[in-house]
Amino acid sequence: MTITSNPSPRATTPRKAGAAHPTAAYSELLSTVRDMGLLRKRQGFYIGMFAALMLALGGAVTGFVLLGDTWYQLLIAGALGIIFTQFAFLAHEASHRQVFASNKANDRAGRTLATAFVGMSYTWWMSKHTRHHGNPNTVGKDPDIDRDTVSFLEKDAAATKGVAALITRKQGILLYPLLLLEGFNLHFHSFKTLFSRKPVEGRALELTFIGIRLIAYLAVVFYFLPLGMAFAFVGVQVAVFGFYMGASFAPNHIGMTIFPAGSRIDFLSKQVLSSRNIGGGWAMTIGMGGLDLQTEHHLFPNMARPNLVKARPVVQEYCATHNIPYTQVSLLAAHKAVVVYMNKVGLSAPDPFDCPLVNQYRVRRS
Repeated sequence: MTITSNPSPRATTPRKAGAAHPTAAYSELLSTVRDMGLLRKRQGFYIGMFAALMLALGGAVTGFVLLGDTWYQLLIAGALGIIFTQFAFLAHEASHRQVFASNKANDRAGRTLATAFVGMSYTWWMSKHTRHHGNPNTVGKDPDIDRDTVSFLEKDAAATKGVAALITRKQGILLYPLLLLEGFNLHFHSFKTLFSRKPVEGRALELTFIGIRLIAYLAVVFYFLPLGMAFAFVGVQVAVFGFYMGASFAPNHIGMTIFPAGSRIDFLSKQVLSSRNIGGGWAMTIGMGGLDLQTEHHLFPNMARPNLVKARPVVQEYCATHNIPYTQVSLLAAHKAVVVYMNKVGLSAPDPFDCPLVNQYRVRRS
């Protein structure tokens, strides 16, 4: 089933005659996937992915050493941005308990990957992402739709002023260029959290891992490359990382159903209506770290990546039975929907060049 519209929560009200309530349906769906063995861990897959990424990282380091003082080093920087994003995907999956049976083992793996390999705070990410999963696209509860550089809600767009309003009015066009800065933004929020006064679990360990990574990385780059080339190398690497991360997460929920503050809706409907899947087979699943199967990921957050694709037809059948729109589109169509939605929201922002006196005059003349 492929649906590209943005359904409202009320779309879940009609149900086929004799169909179970969605709450009971989710329990039944959960039992079905469990009986199919789809909740079992797939450690072999993740060990293979980690080994492949370590080989890729080793190849990038080797290329860096062999190339020497040349602008072709920027290709290595871009490759590192991709590799670090793939490590971030593994950290994301570990944080969801998808890798190991033990929660402690998952946390250790997630924190190590996020801090020592990616350079981000695992605690900050977990806090933010857990709230998102509990209430996706819910006003006041999902931090992912809070206003940042861009606005995801018309009321937030309407409240912008000055330069922020100018950016917001063009945010559909500017979104992807802005993603080139997202890597810096993620690192900034990590440091902001770790240096804040509020309690942070594992603060000392995360600061140690991130600090060692940062010092070692910058020391190598700036020692072996001329100053200007070294800055360009770091800039390209972080830009590719941010763009890849942002472009992988943006299609998941932007443009899907937004639930008003205080709304009440069953778990199955909330997760399905707010999520968008991306078609494309295994290549897409590897490239997007399993985020292409967003609906199944939200319904079964601890399900290993290889099992998500097996759960998809079961979920589609349940959604069809209970009249819940299930969205799956191509990658291009997904990004187009994101741009259209962001443009629509951006139109609510005031024009910073609009003159109030002229507007009043126009109103009197009309």
